[in-house]
Amino acid sequence: MIQTHLLSERHACCLVGLSRDSFRHPPKRDALTQALGERIVDIAHVRRRFGYRRIHDLLRPEFPGVNHKRIYRLYKDANLAVRRRKKAKRPPCERVPLQLAQKVNDVWSMDFVSDIS
Repeated sequence: MIQTHLLSERHACCLVGLSRDSFRHPPKRDALTQALGERIVDIAHVRRRFGYRRIHDLLRPEFPGVNHKRIYRLYKDANLAVRRRKKAKRPPCERVPLQLAQKVNDVWSMDFVSDIS
């Protein structure tokens, strides 16, 4: 944007809504974050049914100062998610036909919509 439209750094950052400090110093992943991200992916591939919370519990001894929010952010950055299981289809039960009334007051039913009292 700065080169194409010949804007100043201050004006371009103001238009985009980015601080000038963030523009000058892009974020860098440190060694701890990279190691943590790789370890999360390794555990997630071995234990497919583990979500980020259980992975956090497993990683607590290795990385003691890391909280669950950081684990969740790295888990989502790696596009990991526990797949939902399909519901088991139950076989349909046999339907019983309604009783037909043979005489008055033979079959009673209740009306829950209206209450006449």
